[in-house]
Amino acid sequence: MFVFRCVAKYSFAVMREFMKVTKALADENRVRTLLALRQGELCVCQITELFGLAPSTVSKHLSILFQAGLVESRKDGRWIYYKLPGQDAPVEVRETLDWIEQSLADNPHVLADVKQLQKIVRQDPTDLCKRQTQK
Repeated sequence: MFVFRCVAKYSFAVMREFMKVTKALADENRVRTLLALRQGELCVCQITELFGLAPSTVSKHLSILFQAGLVESRKDGRWIYYKLPGQDAPVEVRETLDWIEQSLADNPHVLADVKQLQKIVRQDPTDLCKRQTQK
């Protein structure tokens, strides 16, 4: 009976983690965020600028990605930066990110995001943040 309970708890935990990842991938903006982060670490204001969404909406998307283990974050003063997990991430996470990239890297929408992001990262994040809070 003990073994069954342990296996059942393990199976439930694995299923719960799987569901977090699938939920995270169920939104186009979250997938686009993962693809944008291939370019490197981005602050919330840069991601907000890229998608033209409300900062609170972007934060919610990033929270879901973080809970699924698909992004990592760090705080530097008032800025929060996000990046893709490194090689120490679970194999499932790395395989998921590879699958997304292989499936969508040549998508015209994603390529347009890359072009737009190149312009955004050249801007001062402080200016981006100020402009976004004035809207």
